[in-house]
Amino acid sequence: MNRSPKVLILISFFLLSLTSNLNFVDAFYGSSSPVVQLTPSNFKSKVVNSNSVVLVEFFAPWCGHCQALTPTWEKAATVLKGVATVAAIDADAHQAIAQEYGIKGFPTIKVFVPGKPPVDYQGARDVKPIAEFALQQVKALLKDRLSGKATGKATGGSSEKSEPNASVELNSRNFDEMVVKSKDLWMVEFFAPWCGHCKKLAPEWKKAAKNLQGKVKLGHVNCDDEKSLMSRFKVQGFPTILVFGADKDSPITYEGARSASAIESFALVQLETNVAPPEVTELTSADVMEEKCGSAAICFVAFLPDILDSKADGRNKYLETLLSIAEKFKRSPYSYVWAAAGKQPELEKNVGVGGYGYPALVALNIKKGAFAPLRSAFERDQIIEFVKTAGLGGKGTLPLEGSPTVVKTEPWDGKDGEIIEEDEFSLEELMGEESSEKDEL
Repeated sequence: MNRSPKVLILISFFLLSLTSNLNFVDAFYGSSSPVVQLTPSNFKSKVVNSNSVVLVEFFAPWCGHCQALTPTWEKAATVLKGVATVAAIDADAHQAIAQEYGIKGFPTIKVFVPGKPPVDYQGARDVKPIAEFALQQVKALLKDRLSGKATGKATGGSSEKSEPNASVELNSRNFDEMVVKSKDLWMVEFFAPWCGHCKKLAPEWKKAAKNLQGKVKLGHVNCDDEKSLMSRFKVQGFPTILVFGADKDSPITYEGARSASAIESFALVQLETNVAPPEVTELTSADVMEEKCGSAAICFVAFLPDILDSKADGRNKYLETLLSIAEKFKRSPYSYVWAAAGKQPELEKNVGVGGYGYPALVALNIKKGAFAPLRSAFERDQIIEFVKTAGLGGKGTLPLEGSPTVVKTEPWDGKDGEIIEEDEFSLEELMGEESSEKDEL
């Protein structure tokens, strides 16, 4: 069959363009690249079922930021060789996988650890921070294995089927108490028993609820029985998943993939953004003590030097140290309060503070009637170890003598202290007074 010269030219241009595009994609990570190239056919074996930590870059060939990341990603793969796997997948070409993991922008880096949902890497796009983050995940994996914790994927079976559903059944009677008034992050599925998509989601939702226990709470509402909740939250289709974060009055809609891994990954990201900022509160009344220390697993109480001894700059440095500790352990159910030296004398006496100077720090558990003092320097590294030890419980714990009494005090105004000057008098005046008294006698 003869073709006209114009047709042949068009075909040639098309083939040249196609070859050019293929080369453009291959230019990201060629066959000799240390970066493992992923496809739908090998993603499960090399990532999901891997026994090691895998870092996956989801990229698009047309993405400028992805192109800029390429040399860094290859260097990271070289540095981490034998320690963790560094891989990449064209999310534009393989949109089903991208959708499953909720990929909405490029490049997105997710870290897969055996037995855990993937987490997003949100650090700097440089070799050192990427390698350090990967090493943290490897160390955590080794720690879990040394402690005997299972790190493999669930394989199913009768024992898994018999496990209770970790997703909480919610209704109009318990919704406000459990969700709205809670400080926890909640993801709630609104479903209908007859809905096919809901039935397909059910095992994934159950799996996500189990894996997120202790971190994010999952619940479900049967909208056939709970028309009022369906109307209240303007649910118009099934399944609808709403996320109740810090602002419980304004839940957001989850629009990611309906797989356990995608739900878990999204929930953990939301958990980071919904954590209340850490606080270090001045202990100025019994109400503060009750609010901050009454229900806390551990209440860390700092007794700081008098303002005349430390001045405002010194006190602020102590408070910054405490705030950095609160930030580091923000996932732990701890609280942090402070009082100036001598402002809470009975509390100091109860926890044995004062004899070894200020600043001082104690770990207080009011429920158990116990405390433990910091016996090392009031410095960040020593305090971190102290908090870790206190979290394990037992070591160095002393019985609390009586119930701590906290008196009402004026809060610190943030300024340097002022020395109160006594009325001045001269020696001559004193002697003059004494001589006049003698004259009268």
